[in-house]
Amino acid sequence: MLIRVLQSDEPYPMELLLLADPEEQMVRKYIRDCVCYVAEEEERLLGIYALLPSKQGSVELVNIAVKETAQGKGIGGALLRHAIQTAKQMGFCSLDLGTGNSSIGQLAFYQKHGFRMVAIDRDYFVRHYSEPIIEHGIPCRDRVLLSLELQS
Repeated sequence: MLIRVLQSDEPYPMELLLLADPEEQMVRKYIRDCVCYVAEEEERLLGIYALLPSKQGSVELVNIAVKETAQGKGIGGALLRHAIQTAKQMGFCSLDLGTGNSSIGQLAFYQKHGFRMVAIDRDYFVRHYSEPIIEHGIPCRDRVLLSLELQS
């Protein structure tokens, strides 16, 4: 598997980005300011992640997704480890991200990779998304913010 930068002349794989963020308008709002990396195997797109420089010394992982037919094969972990390494190489002090309160699997995944919960943005998904999001029977209302301190 190869992980590489998505070139500026390549279209954003919206169908993949929408797996992690169901509101296309939100994705279009942030994606143009991101550096995107894609995972490929034999020229087949398997996954993507997007980094957005945020505040001084921090970068935000605003999207990470793996094609549904490729999930459960370690690609998400490889993408996250690549994102962590890339953020370190870019000189950032922390890698931040946000996910939904109902995203149980994602919350466990990020914590297994060393991320710590730092804040909750109450009703974020109610304010910013036009359609309700339900995962595991749980309404997705709050954005859980996590951060990983990057050491050289």
